Amino acid sequence: MTASAELQALDPLDPLDFLALDALLDDEEKAIRDTVRQFVREQVTPYVGEWFEQGILPRELIAELGRLGLFGMHLDGYGLPGASAVAYGLACLELEAGDSGVRSAVSVQGSLAMFAIWRWGSEDQKERWLPPMHTGEAIGCFGLTEPDAGSDPGSMRTHARRDGTDWILNGAKMWITNGTIADVAVVWARVDDGTIRGFLVEKGMPGFTAPEIHHKLSLRASVTSELVLQDVRVPDASLLPGATSLRGPLSCLNEARYGIVWGAVGAGRACLESALDYAKDRIVFGKPISAYQLTQQKLAEMALEVNRGMLVALHIGRMKDNGTLRQEHVSMGKMGNVRGAIEIARSARTILGGNGITLEYPVIRHANNLESVLTYEGTHEVHTLVVGQALTGQSAFR
Repeated sequence: MTASAELQALDPLDPLDFLALDALLDDEEKAIRDTVRQFVREQVTPYVGEWFEQGILPRELIAELGRLGLFGMHLDGYGLPGASAVAYGLACLELEAGDSGVRSAVSVQGSLAMFAIWRWGSEDQKERWLPPMHTGEAIGCFGLTEPDAGSDPGSMRTHARRDGTDWILNGAKMWITNGTIADVAVVWARVDDGTIRGFLVEKGMPGFTAPEIHHKLSLRASVTSELVLQDVRVPDASLLPGATSLRGPLSCLNEARYGIVWGAVGAGRACLESALDYAKDRIVFGKPISAYQLTQQKLAEMALEVNRGMLVALHIGRMKDNGTLRQEHVSMGKMGNVRGAIEIARSARTILGGNGITLEYPVIRHANNLESVLTYEGTHEVHTLVVGQALTGQSAFR
């Protein structure tokens, strides 16, 4: 038998789990993964192209995500499940295989808004907000980024001043997921002593508005908003007592970035799956394009990135669960996995040809979404410098 015949005789490997990484997951992790995967395939995938085209994320879907128990699933106490970091990561992967906007809704709710209250809030704040936010009865958002302060949050202009037992907030936040539909916003502001403090600003407070941002060509199946604060009066009970510096909001961002490490793998996997199915069916010059060397090279490189990204995400998740994870590890994971997913999406688009730019297939939608994922929760450049500082001991930020 020739070498070529031997290769043809081998059983094909699962392209979506080429390295048999499922064997590294326990039964509970697989069960959570499979539950979310089925939900996405039934409730998201058939409709998300239309949502993307219309620029909407149905409120009913958010309610379903709450009923599934995904909001704050990795937190404990106050009726929260306390799932492992790996289980939460697997949920993020499956959600983003549907759409980055869906994963963002869950990440912002659980890893930014809920985590801020869970980590830095008072007992009264936790008891009031965390249970209804877990079920999706209350929606939260996280206001840190400003029109002129993205990668450098320390230069924020939003200000809070004391007025008796209250605080008066003025400023604006930008690119806020869930802002328009949120019942409570975690808003970060500089106070008179120069420190950064967090405040719970509730929907309907006089002077607080959250207009939705339109005309996006990325993350269209997501609510993106501006937060405008004009002499908004909040009681002292709305101040997050535990956060007294930038460490507060940055700790929340690290939680959200962790979910992106996993989510990007889901987007890449969806593009690979679409490209592989298409390549097997598309006939050119009398045979499927999957039989051509150039197409096989693209598919092999895409499979490499998906499996490599999964290994990175799983290792980082295990580190988080055993308490050895550092922010630099998350930065490296986000850098590599998002960049890899973008490369997969672009390569998949070429395999699909003209069909690759239509919403009949998920590829161009994922490609557009990943352009946002590349820059939110810390740009690729910022994470590069975080890793560079860890390698050299020298800060290049200032």
